[in-house]
Amino acid sequence: MSNELFDVVIVGAGLSGIGAACHLQAQCPDKTYAILESRESIGGTWDLFRYPGIRSDSDMHTLGYSFKPWKESKAIADGPDILKYIRETAKEHNVQQHIRYGQKVVRADWSSADACWEISTKSQASGEGSVIRCRMILMWSGYYNYDHGYLPEFAGRERFGGTIVHPQDWPEDLDYSGKRVVVIGSGATAMTIVPEMAADVEHITMLQRSPTYVISFPDKDLIANVLRAVLPEKWAYAITRWKNINFQQWMYGQTRRRPDRVKRFLLGRVRKELGKDYDVETHFTPQYDPWDQRLCLVPNSDLFEAIRSGKASVATDTVDSFTEKGVLLGSGEELAADIIITATGLDLLVLGGVEVVVDGEPVEFGQTMTYKGLMFSGVPNLVSTFGYINASWTLRADLVAEWFCRLVNHMDSIGAIQVTPTPGPDDRPVNPFIMGFSSGYIQRVLDRLPKQSDHAPWSNPQNYKQDRKLFRELPLEDGALVFSKENRQCA
Repeated sequence: MSNELFDVVIVGAGLSGIGAACHLQAQCPDKTYAILESRESIGGTWDLFRYPGIRSDSDMHTLGYSFKPWKESKAIADGPDILKYIRETAKEHNVQQHIRYGQKVVRADWSSADACWEISTKSQASGEGSVIRCRMILMWSGYYNYDHGYLPEFAGRERFGGTIVHPQDWPEDLDYSGKRVVVIGSGATAMTIVPEMAADVEHITMLQRSPTYVISFPDKDLIANVLRAVLPEKWAYAITRWKNINFQQWMYGQTRRRPDRVKRFLLGRVRKELGKDYDVETHFTPQYDPWDQRLCLVPNSDLFEAIRSGKASVATDTVDSFTEKGVLLGSGEELAADIIITATGLDLLVLGGVEVVVDGEPVEFGQTMTYKGLMFSGVPNLVSTFGYINASWTLRADLVAEWFCRLVNHMDSIGAIQVTPTPGPDDRPVNPFIMGFSSGYIQRVLDRLPKQSDHAPWSNPQNYKQDRKLFRELPLEDGALVFSKENRQCA
């Protein structure tokens, strides 16, 4: 067993993990910490995905950190620029020295007798295991499997004579110039790939089982760029961030209060882009209300431009099977293809797939309750982050990191060594972890996620303004968090 003992271990060196380290250094400067990263570089999503056109689908004034202004002119940023931003942040705050690369966390054991976590890791290079100990864990490892994406079973897959690619495993040498391409899926990834590849292929088809709501915005935030030219950088960033947060919250609120009105607005914009003769009803009119699944953002109308050019098209149908020459649809039509891209989504994992054990008992997270969407009933000294489905991920990650630092400092002030979310007799699991969201990637794992009650703090409101109050204003001594002050040592 390793003799290394840290106050905090952060799992994951992506956008959220680097941000958490910066918050910890600033607000809890006396705490020791390490970051465990399974890959050989920082950046998480923005280093892993290499498909054409990879970009954010949230503006960088809200996807960026609260403490580091976004300086680029494009608010809807390309993946390499986001990765550069993360690396700059890590360098500026001297975070790299705390990162241990190639260390995949496979298990975490809590001992109440020692008030200590024992974290088992596996070297991605050698396969050798090691152990590191800590007082508290920040699970910032993201929400999906980094080893592979989600891929449904497609009949006849082995018959296809061309190339099959999943965006998560994009080959560097893939030549698609002059090729016929079918992209299965109509989420954010598909709507990024299609317009980016359209200029070089013979033709590209986005094949969807059902439509998605799509909205176009400029990739540059004019107001942000004007403000940055006339105001100090931090002021301009703060104002833009406030503006965009409020717009996001207002827009989402409108979809809940006036879904039919928002639906008419969104479809009206699509009709304006594609013309009166385009079959918007079939290809861009979902059967659900806006924000029951995420809206897809297409910057500068790039998807619509690709469709108008004739180089791209949309097919709304089911996949019957793969054939030697393409995809056979449920309608009987065959789409010819040299390359099939399966943009079918992510394979979600709870806490990155880490096995969590408390005093010898494995934790079944589907049987726990969520405390503010960031801790789990009966699990001590472990905090995780799961971002917003209706706003930028980092907004919540920043709030959770702030709250965690507040918790650590409070525990020091009262001499506590353990904190455990503990429901009372009236706190009952009545709702799923995420409510009112029908996307498949969430629905596939909903039974493995914690449950929530119908009242705070045993709830996950998925609302930035509510979370600000929950995290920043309400007392930590709320009766739900049980603090232990017993004199126990990690031995």
